[in-house]
Amino acid sequence: YHGGTHLPDLTVISPVFLKNPNMPTFFVASRGHHADVGGITPGSIPPNSTHIDDEGVLFDGLQIAMGNTFFESDVASRLRQTKYPARDVPCNLSDLKAQIAANAKGASELMALCEQWGDDVVSAYMAYVKHNAEASIREVLCTLRDGSATIDMDTGDQICVAVSINHDQKTARIDFSGTSAQNMSHNFNAPLAITHAAVLYVFRTLTKDIPLNSGCLAPLNIIVPPGTILNPSYPAAVVAGNVETSQHVVDVLFQALGKLAGSQGTMNNLTFGNEIHQYYETICGGSGAGDAFDGTDAIQCHMTNSRITDPEILETRFPVMVEQFSIRRGSGGEGRFNGGNGALRAIRFNESMTASIVSSHRRNVPRGLAGGENGTPGKNYLRKSDGTIHTLKACDSILVSPGDTLIIETPGGGGFGKP
Repeated sequence: YHGGTHLPDLTVISPVFLKNPNMPTFFVASRGHHADVGGITPGSIPPNSTHIDDEGVLFDGLQIAMGNTFFESDVASRLRQTKYPARDVPCNLSDLKAQIAANAKGASELMALCEQWGDDVVSAYMAYVKHNAEASIREVLCTLRDGSATIDMDTGDQICVAVSINHDQKTARIDFSGTSAQNMSHNFNAPLAITHAAVLYVFRTLTKDIPLNSGCLAPLNIIVPPGTILNPSYPAAVVAGNVETSQHVVDVLFQALGKLAGSQGTMNNLTFGNEIHQYYETICGGSGAGDAFDGTDAIQCHMTNSRITDPEILETRFPVMVEQFSIRRGSGGEGRFNGGNGALRAIRFNESMTASIVSSHRRNVPRGLAGGENGTPGKNYLRKSDGTIHTLKACDSILVSPGDTLIIETPGGGGFGKP
C-alpha cells in the first residue's frame, strides 16, 4: 500500500553515501519477484484471497543489512512468523542476498561516476533526464484529445477514466472517479503505485524512446479516489491488482485516447507447486490493433514484463510436460487492422500438485475500437487422465494428479476500424 505491487515483489533499497556519512546522496533499489513468500497457495498468487494475509508475508519496512552484515535470522523469522509462512525461506534469503549484491554494484558504479565527473555534474544530468521526459510528454499532449472510457471487469467491477487535455499549458487531467470501490470479496484491488505506473506506461508509449523516470508524470494530474479498486487500503487483497487490473487501466486509457484497441487484458497467471516445487509463469495473448497496424499474435502484452521459461528447462526442473504451445488462430478481432491472436498452452503433470490460475477476460471481451470487432475471451479447463473435461473459473485453484493436463486458451486482441 506504500509504493509496492504485490507481496512476492520484494524491493531492497540501499543508501549511497558520498560526502556526508549521515545523509545519503543517492539511493539504489532492486525489485525481485520471489518464487514464494507464503500465502494460502504455493507461488503466493492465490486466486481466491480476500485478505492481504492470505497472500503471504506483508513487509512494512525492515532493515535487512548494515555494512557487510546480513541480518539473516531477523529476515528468516519475519518470513516464518506469519499466518501463512514462506515455503522455502533459504531460497528467499539467497534471492535477497542477490538483490543486496545488485544494489552494491549499482552503488559502486554511481560512486565511480561521481569520482570521474563530480557528484554535482551527475546530479545535474539526473535532473536533465527528468526534464527531458517531462518535455517529451508535454509535446505529445499537444497531439491528443479529450476522451473517456469504461471497462467492465469479470469481477463485476468497473474502471472509469476521463482524460482532459489542456493544450495551452500542455498538461492532462486523468480522472478515475466513478471506478468501483475496493472489493473485499476478491484480490483485484490495485495499489495506487500500480495505477500511476500504468498511466506512466501509456503516455511513455506515445512519445519517443526515453528513459523511464518520474519526469514523465510531471505534466499529468492523476486523480484516483481513495478506497477504490485503484487506490485500496489495508487489508484489501491485492495480488491480482498488480497483474490483472493494471492491464485494464492500460486498455481503458488507450481507449479513452482513441489509440489502441483492447489487448488480451490479462497476464494469465499460472502457478503450480507443492512442498518441493513452486513455479509461476505468465502466458502470452493477442495485442490490440491500432490506426496503422495489426495487433501481434501470442505476445506478452503491456504490463507483462516476463518471458516464459523454455519448455526444455521447465521439463527438466519440474515434473511436467508441455503438450502444446501454439497460436490460437481466429481469436483476434477483425477490423481494418486486425487484433492479434491469443495462445493455447497445455501442461501435463507427472506429480500431484496444486495448480492455480488468475486471469481475466473469460467473461468480458477485449474491446475493438473505431468499429473494429472484439477479441475472443479466454478459457481455462482441466483434462483429466481419463479424458473428462473440467471447466475452470477465471480465478481458480485445483488439485492435479499425474496424467492431468491443464489447458489455458488466452484472449485475442480487438480490431481497429471497420472490417
